[in-house]
Amino acid sequence: MPVNPTIQFYLNQLQNDLPTTYDRLDPFELRRQEDAMMTRFQHKERVHDVENLEMALNGRSIPARIYRANDSIAPTLVYYHGGGYVTGSLDTHDAICRTLANEADCTVISVGYRLAPEHKFPAAVEDAYDALAWVAEHSETLRVDASRLAVGGDSAGGTLATVSALIALERGGPAVTHQLLFYPVTGTEENLPLSLIEYANGYLLDEGLIRWFQHQYFNDEKELTDPYASPIFSPYLEKLPSTTLLTAEYDPLRDLGRAYANKLVSLGVPVDYKNYAGLIHGFANYYFYVPEAKRAVKEAARALRDAFTHENTRP
Repeated sequence: MPVNPTIQFYLNQLQNDLPTTYDRLDPFELRRQEDAMMTRFQHKERVHDVENLEMALNGRSIPARIYRANDSIAPTLVYYHGGGYVTGSLDTHDAICRTLANEADCTVISVGYRLAPEHKFPAAVEDAYDALAWVAEHSETLRVDASRLAVGGDSAGGTLATVSALIALERGGPAVTHQLLFYPVTGTEENLPLSLIEYANGYLLDEGLIRWFQHQYFNDEKELTDPYASPIFSPYLEKLPSTTLLTAEYDPLRDLGRAYANKLVSLGVPVDYKNYAGLIHGFANYYFYVPEAKRAVKEAARALRDAFTHENTRP
């Protein structure tokens, strides 16, 4: 099916603003523009309680925000925002965290990890895992049910989520009940997946921008196949918990997410994978304005709620 009409209208409006080359794109200006745009047009649902805090990690502190759907000790999703490791913040993903908290009837803790190019790989990974461990360690104070702790995120945040779960397995860290991954960047065992060819241009996230994000975050090309950057290469995949993984039809990264889901299934991991027709990369941020995106987000939240209910943690 064609691109969703609302999203296509948005793409048409952006067409004249997109650079023909990314050589001179300023990461700090891009961050400022995206923060302004994404915070301006969000529809924020009411939740029971919202609290900002600082996570005191090893030698540093990072911001976080807690969204509580109720006053009880609750199952909790540790959430990592997208933005290519360069953009995004607690504010840009405030709306989606509120919706997930309400729809999944859980607590959501959004993590403000360090961004590139100021902080290169693996700084974001270190923050992501340390934040997960911090939540587990402070579960009593945070009123978090540590036996029902999930990770989730969109795009680069989806990568950080699944990598955090893998590091937890590697280091004997917190037990993770479930993964909720929106179009994650999981690496590829293929030379060039079809979606990277078919949707290389014209769908917001394009080939040039992908390469630009990589240049900002990674120190060299060898890091692209590091399991902490491309989790499909991790030796711990078969031990991951149940997973919900969503991709979009018109996303150059679609086939990477699909390959990751297939790899997990082949190793015996329970996976609920769905590719959404007519949508593009980043659709979770448009869910209020695009009915198909809203359906996807609600279905993802329902899967998370079911995972918490059944407590389907794997050894």
